Amino acid sequence: MEIFYYVVFGGLSVVVAAMEFSKNSKDRINTSSAFNSFKNNYLVVYSLMMAGDWLQGPYVYFLYKHYGFGQAEIGRLFIAGFGSSMLFGTIVGSLADKQGRKRASVTYCITYILSCMTKHSPQYNVLMLGRVLGGIATSLLFSAFESWLVAEHNKRGFEQQWLSVTFSKAIFFGNGLVAIVSGLFANLLTDNLGFGPVAPFDAAACFLAIGMTIILSSWGENYGDPSESKDLFTQFKIAATAISSDEKIALLGAIQSLFEGSMYTFVFLWTPALSPNDEDIPHGFIFATFMLGSMLGSSIASRLMTRSSLKVESYMQVVFGVASVSLLLPVITSYLVAPSTVKGGGISFGGCIQMIGFCIFEACVGIFWPSIMKMRSQYIPEEARSTIMNFFRIPLNIFVCVVLYNVSAFPMTSMFTMCSVFLFLASLLQRRLMGLAESHKSRTIEHLMRERDTEAEPLTA
Repeated sequence: MEIFYYVVFGGLSVVVAAMEFSKNSKDRINTSSAFNSFKNNYLVVYSLMMAGDWLQGPYVYFLYKHYGFGQAEIGRLFIAGFGSSMLFGTIVGSLADKQGRKRASVTYCITYILSCMTKHSPQYNVLMLGRVLGGIATSLLFSAFESWLVAEHNKRGFEQQWLSVTFSKAIFFGNGLVAIVSGLFANLLTDNLGFGPVAPFDAAACFLAIGMTIILSSWGENYGDPSESKDLFTQFKIAATAISSDEKIALLGAIQSLFEGSMYTFVFLWTPALSPNDEDIPHGFIFATFMLGSMLGSSIASRLMTRSSLKVESYMQVVFGVASVSLLLPVITSYLVAPSTVKGGGISFGGCIQMIGFCIFEACVGIFWPSIMKMRSQYIPEEARSTIMNFFRIPLNIFVCVVLYNVSAFPMTSMFTMCSVFLFLASLLQRRLMGLAESHKSRTIEHLMRERDTEAEPLTA
């Protein structure tokens, strides 16, 4: 079945290349040279930040195993990371809004570099500290950089539509190409060059240091609300009020939590799903294939977001529906395809079907990221952007911690069914969000027309 991986990987590579090189004038947005310089600077920094994250991912579990820890101890380390992100995420998000997003981005680099340094110690408490630092860094990665980008983009007076260009390129490179290269580079350092399982973490620290240098030398500072009269509690209150008073923001947070919760659960489940009988599967090659699927999705998203007639709120309903069906495939194959009972060997026929479904899901992930970024830029108020974005991650982190703690308590088919249901709910909530957005747009147009008619009345009188 090894040829199956090459067919899928090669097919996705061809499709991604064709998507990128076949773009015509309708798929491109005419931008200024000043914006292109700004965009490229951000993409370099974002790619370095993501490289620092992706280099660590494939070897975290392996390193803990290398130090002699069991599955239960490793599970507690992972829970500590998500728990840290949940507990400290909102605080660091509020500090980013109040103290500055550039400063928060530099803090991310320093915190993650310190987390990488703890990997040199085999002491459990030191590794636990590293997971806590990593959780804080993750909260900053998924809030501070996007908040800085949106605020700086608007401050420089660039067209609002140009944001979608930066978002789609950031996901294409940062969550696609960089992920593939980082995985191969980490494998080279650890296995081919024999530097051991700590080497990817040292390389990650180097990339983070380079990115921090660029931030310090070329980024300007921006804030959500720098007023001295507003403390952290007031920032939390502003964020909570914005979420509770605007249904669109609350729906956006629920949609994000449902999708990302399903996505992180999938990260834990895909390996045992494809090798239930300890089949010999090439993990690195499959990971690279998934990342190609994500790149394909981001390329599709860049085309969709350039069409002014097509709204993000509209096509994301379909994306969530497709994602729901794709994660239901393991459940369907468990009933329709006889499970293999042979230990070892290659991937089974049912595994091949699931692999195709998982690649489709990763394409949906590639569409999701730039699209949710675009919606967040439209609906989340600037004065508490980072705070609200980290509020969204609280239910996500609670969910992931619960799943990690109980991952062996439920059949795998139940876990995939749960993810599929969550994604279907996200599709329904997305439909509701689209209805509210259209209703708000209609009321705005009607209000502007009334104002115009009122201003015209004295002239006609």
